Amino acid sequence: MGFIRNMLSKKTEELELREGTSLKELLGDLSERYGSDFKKQVYEPGLKDVKYGFVVTVNGVLMDQLRGVDTPLKNGDHVILMSLMSGG
Repeated sequence: MGFIRNMLSKKTEELELREGTSLKELLGDLSERYGSDFKKQVYEPGLKDVKYGFVVTVNGVLMDQLRGVDTPLKNGDHVILMSLMSGG
């Protein structure tokens, strides 16, 4: 089970956003919705990236290969927020 899935107690979530909503706005909304644990572990509004150990993809492309948190979203986009695996 993934860290975020456990934190949010859900595997997926579908949201309706206005056209042109930025990834930053989406992450900020999720931070408000899921509270202090999300802000502490995953994303704190105002930052230019997710916290260490997490990645975000938009339609399968890493956000860093797009416009980072300023990436605009459009109807039908698939955003995936996941923790990176590590271990030995």
